[in-house]
Amino acid sequence: QVQLVESGGGLVQAGGSLRLSCAASGRTFSRYAMGWFRQAPGKEREFVAAVSWSGDMTYYADSVKGRFTISRDNAKNTVDLQMISLKPEDTAIYYCAAGRKFGTSWLQEGDDYDYWGRGTRVTVSS
Repeated sequence: QVQLVESGGGLVQAGGSLRLSCAASGRTFSRYAMGWFRQAPGKEREFVAAVSWSGDMTYYADSVKGRFTISRDNAKNTVDLQMISLKPEDTAIYYCAAGRKFGTSWLQEGDDYDYWGRGTRVTVSS
């Protein structure tokens, strides 16, 4: 069992930066790939970024490439999402998720993750 708690959300002006953090409980954190997803008001949940269990492979949605960076620290049981050059369209609730499946093709599919946090709200003003 893995419990996830996100933090770091808030209100920021366009062009600004935020760093989201996800703290995980459980001794098996390092066995899970981790992902960040977001859901804007009135929209479906969408993939943002993912990192392999070891941290050596990362994946990003096209909309955030070059602006967001995902990283993890298996010693601290945390996964972070550094966001720069934020845009109003980045406004959403951001969710951290953990999953364990073979390969990497599933990492962008939210339904394939096993555990989810409750989310942290990010609002980018124009």
